[in-house]
Amino acid sequence: MPTADLRTKNEAPQRIHAAPSLRAFLELAFRPFYLAGSAWALIAIGIWIYTPQVLTGPLQGLAWHAHEMLWGFIATIAVAFLMTAGANWTGINPMKDGALATACGLWLVARIGFLAGGNGLFWVATAAELGFFLLAAVAMMRAVIRAKNARNYAVPWLLVGLGAADALYLLAARGGDYALLMQRFNAGLLVMALIALLISRRVIPFFAMRAVTGLTIPKHTRSGQLQLAACAAGVVFLLAGLRVATAVALGLAGALSLLQVVTWKPYAVRGNPLLWILYVGYTGLGLGLLMAACAAAGVSLPRVLPVHMIAMAGFSVLIIGMMTRTSLGHLGHPLASDRSMRVSYGLMLIAVALRLVAIAPSAFSLLALQLSAAAWIAALALYLWRFAPLMIRPRQ
Repeated sequence: MPTADLRTKNEAPQRIHAAPSLRAFLELAFRPFYLAGSAWALIAIGIWIYTPQVLTGPLQGLAWHAHEMLWGFIATIAVAFLMTAGANWTGINPMKDGALATACGLWLVARIGFLAGGNGLFWVATAAELGFFLLAAVAMMRAVIRAKNARNYAVPWLLVGLGAADALYLLAARGGDYALLMQRFNAGLLVMALIALLISRRVIPFFAMRAVTGLTIPKHTRSGQLQLAACAAGVVFLLAGLRVATAVALGLAGALSLLQVVTWKPYAVRGNPLLWILYVGYTGLGLGLLMAACAAAGVSLPRVLPVHMIAMAGFSVLIIGMMTRTSLGHLGHPLASDRSMRVSYGLMLIAVALRLVAIAPSAFSLLALQLSAAAWIAALALYLWRFAPLMIRPRQ
């Protein structure tokens, strides 16, 4: 599609005058990791759907796909957001310059090592990956302690939780116990859900009230604390094998998510794509937690349905919305979507819908899966096309 076709008549092509700058690129974590995470997500899905035969290493097939989507993509974007938001929350940039370059190096070694295969490379990749999460946790801990920012003392421990769940998953992958592998993957998914709930409940109402004149939204402080506690309890109950308790905890977290969305007055943001995409993603996350609760309670559901509802309809939709909104804000550009962004949102929603359709066995399942992958790749490629030239240059 020609470049001009992706903009409206009133959206003139962006003129970029500043030269690329490594110093600017390593100024805030969102710059390298939004780009790296997005690029890796489209590459990894391309490999998994179109050339899965290359996945022959110790972390192979489904185990590699699940790991790279959760920890290689989703958790990476979460780390980037938290490091960047942490600078606003504390007044101290947790990770920049050499520390950020080191984190990028660790992340890249992990991606190459898990893909290339071989026992030696697997352990190198594991060490690099855990080093990445440890570095992020220490950087955030340092910032919140120095700033005496008590509100965010829990955030570094959530990053520790992501790394710990990753370590447990990788050990299970080497042990060959599929049931244990899936339990630990689900634990990592719920730790990531906990982080997503924390971030979303803070920023979505804030973004909405800033963008829509006269809009007031309740803070949901108590219900939010209960929601986070329920999700955290769900992780513990899951690892302990307490299915009924897991179902109750996740059901409560999911129900509170949907209640919050309703009180955020979604009708008021219908004309603002930068906002409604976040509302859709948060709704998808809430529905996914309810599905996970049903599965834990013994309701017969396709095994992969709750996972993809949380990870795709929830995390991935939130990610495409958060990345565009926060990239515009931190790069100093007007908080308005252009056609390329709106097309990327549409493609991501199409990818989600087709992936959910593909779960039900039918003659269309394989084609739906392949079309979903194509839409996913196109959505993230559009994001990279739109923002990569801006990320490598100083803020204007």
